[in-house]
Amino acid sequence: MEIDFQKGGGLIPAIIQDDRNGDVLMLGFMNAESLEETRRTGEVVFFSRSRSKLWKKGESSGHVLRVREMRVDCDADALLVRVEAVGPGVCHEGYRSCFFRAIETDGKSKIIAERTFSPEKVYSKEKSR
Repeated sequence: MEIDFQKGGGLIPAIIQDDRNGDVLMLGFMNAESLEETRRTGEVVFFSRSRSKLWKKGESSGHVLRVREMRVDCDADALLVRVEAVGPGVCHEGYRSCFFRAIETDGKSKIIAERTFSPEKVYSKEKSR
């Protein structure tokens, strides 16, 4: 199947979903190279828009995403990646999912989840070994 990277300027959204329970964990972006690297390694690799380079989820935290299944949408310009999430969370703010806030009717957001790990400990430059 040909993925249409041209519509998004070389990038496609990749929705990351927990294979066990269906929870949406995060949204990232992939280019052709990161998709190929994901296929090759079996672990999710994204293209970082802010750093303009590939990054493997979990390279600093150890919280990797093992691919269980990849699906493409009807327009071939978005992916759904079902994963086994290794570690207590996916979000760099310490939550299991990046979608830990709900927008209420007044437009304000409310945190609806508990932190599952300390980002300060996981992402510190001097992690204890």
